[in-house]
Amino acid sequence: QVQLVESGGGSVQAGGSLRLSCAASGYTYSRYCMGWFRQAPGKEREGVALIDTDGTTTYGDSVKGRFTISRDNAKNTLYLQMNSLKPEDSAMYYCAQPTYCSGVYWYRRGPTYNFCGQGTQVTVSS
Repeated sequence: QVQLVESGGGSVQAGGSLRLSCAASGYTYSRYCMGWFRQAPGKEREGVALIDTDGTTTYGDSVKGRFTISRDNAKNTLYLQMNSLKPEDSAMYYCAQPTYCSGVYWYRRGPTYNFCGQGTQVTVSS
């Protein structure tokens, strides 16, 4: 069955870094666009980053220049490198397979996805 398993979350101070990983199984990972979204308590889900099958990446405005999404198709793994973390980055982070590899449906009208993992918590203290 399709499965996405996130790891790498934790607690850091503002200005610190974390690297999230997402291990995919049960489908042909390399053929699909992948993304990260996050959700903080009491807030709506927010698209963070997308990566297409050819490696093209896009980012939400709030993380541009600080986060980097990447993928290793040989390992069926998705990554999110998060630098210069801010308290407002605190949230549960999820990897997902987007329904549309489109910024409109990820950052503005979404995130819209077919399936996602269980999430990993990121907490940034000031």
